[in-house]
Amino acid sequence: MTEQIARLEAQVAELTRERDHLRNIVDILQEISASLHFVDILQAISRKLGEAFGLDRCSIFLAGAGSEVRLVASYEDPGIRNLVVDLERYPELKRAFESGETVFVPDVLFDPAFASVRDQLVERNVRSIVVVPIRWRSDTIGAIFLRTERDATPFSDVDVRFCQLVADLTAKALRNAHRFEELMRNASAKPAEHRQAELQRIALVAFLRRMLDRFAATEDHMWSETLLPKASDEELERLVSVAMQVIDEEAKG
Repeated sequence: MTEQIARLEAQVAELTRERDHLRNIVDILQEISASLHFVDILQAISRKLGEAFGLDRCSIFLAGAGSEVRLVASYEDPGIRNLVVDLERYPELKRAFESGETVFVPDVLFDPAFASVRDQLVERNVRSIVVVPIRWRSDTIGAIFLRTERDATPFSDVDVRFCQLVADLTAKALRNAHRFEELMRNASAKPAEHRQAELQRIALVAFLRRMLDRFAATEDHMWSETLLPKASDEELERLVSVAMQVIDEEAKG
């Protein structure tokens, strides 16, 4: 009877945790849909995860040029942005970036990979670590790093699956933000290009008009057609080039 009660309590606790995860997913979706700027999106996600798990630390890293990795959002210190990190100091983070697989360390004190820094982890009261890669197609473009203290509730398999779902949502949100920023850059560039083209057309009309007015005021136009066949293609190309340079200069105002 006691075992059955314990089993039922465990099932209820797991269902409650899954319900809480669903609520958090809805909250995260609302947060990231309110902005199309990737920094705001990542900061919102790290904050929500930190609050949901009562984390000691929650950070989001993005891959940079070459092997460079940057810390771009932090739950415990929102002021940290775009900080280059040394992966050699974070073996679990390095493993996630290199393998593209989730790294789950239930207790760092019993993991051989942390033997060299065990004293520091004891001092910082660290218990569990989860690092979930952020993947776009076949590439690992970032990672979500979560860490709990020893007196916190340890991560479960359900929690890890939840974090993987959040990482998938993060990848899609980053892609949408990237597309939005590209559209904004293109939209801001087009008016400048359009204005330059209009100025060139205005300068061209003014140039031709002055040239025709001056030509019509002389007698040269009466016999110039007989001389045209004698002009070489190279000379015509040179004159066109000079004319276009004049037009460009006038278009600059």
